[in-house]
Amino acid sequence: MLDFHRFTSFAFAAFALTSAADAAERVAERYPLRPVRLVVPYAPGGGSDIIGRTVGVKLGEALGQSFVIDNRPGAASMVATEIVAKALPDGYTLILADVPHTINVSTYSHPTYDAIKDFAPVMLVGTAPQIMVAHPSFTHNSLKDLLALPRAQTEKIAMGTSGTGGSPHMTYELLRLRTGLTLNHIPYKGGGPATTDALAGQIPIAFNAAPASMTFLRANRLKGLGITSAGRHTLVPGIPTFIEAGVPDFTVAHWYGVLAPAGTPPAVIKLLHAEILKALQMPDVKERFGTLAIDIAAIGPAEFAKIIDSDVKRWRDVVTRSGIRIE
Repeated sequence: MLDFHRFTSFAFAAFALTSAADAAERVAERYPLRPVRLVVPYAPGGGSDIIGRTVGVKLGEALGQSFVIDNRPGAASMVATEIVAKALPDGYTLILADVPHTINVSTYSHPTYDAIKDFAPVMLVGTAPQIMVAHPSFTHNSLKDLLALPRAQTEKIAMGTSGTGGSPHMTYELLRLRTGLTLNHIPYKGGGPATTDALAGQIPIAFNAAPASMTFLRANRLKGLGITSAGRHTLVPGIPTFIEAGVPDFTVAHWYGVLAPAGTPPAVIKLLHAEILKALQMPDVKERFGTLAIDIAAIGPAEFAKIIDSDVKRWRDVVTRSGIRIE
């Protein structure tokens, strides 16, 4: 005979779980009831900021609440990511993450979050290639030219990136491991400052995601030495790929996507995903992204989670082989 006390305990537990699920569903149905914070891990003006603001405006218009952009630069996106990892999983704090989200857990000795377990993917928004650019006065015109130079010469050539452990730096390290090309890496506090110094001729080369330099490439204020896409990009067809430079199968995409803290109600994730998908189909959003060489991805939570998992493994291998550590 079933023990009465055990039966009532099981019944109460089942009722509590059902009630909690129902409550979460009701909250999701009314979401959002107040402004939502969309944290951007970089200073205003860069690719992540532009994407975050574009998506935030569209979400605000669709859902009737402000999506406030909160720029929190620092530590190759670690500052912003820690904020969101520790936030309440209620849908009112989100992050516009990018590739360093999957790199930092390997480069930092004591990361305070798990890139996979502590976040709920909402949607992969877009991807962009990385481009190695140079001041027009730079003697060489392509990555192929650099690969043909002796190491003693390339070691003296300064190349600026968005910072140690950032996506461009790690892509360079992957290139170095594959080819032996060694440049004088100069880490900046963001891709913008590195691009600015290349424009001014303070450094000959900058390496960054396409949005940071696209305007200057199209105005011929910078020249492209190589692009990490599988084929040449329609906006800058004159820039050869890394593969054309003689590096087989070398492709790296810099992705941008929306994440929420782990435990965010599935109904909220589903709503945000649906509204972002609608936004990405709007002509003005397509045009805005297109001018920056950002390819709309529109990949949902499950597939986005697989991309994050794959990137964590990919960059962990590069970090291990290159010996990069940030204390």
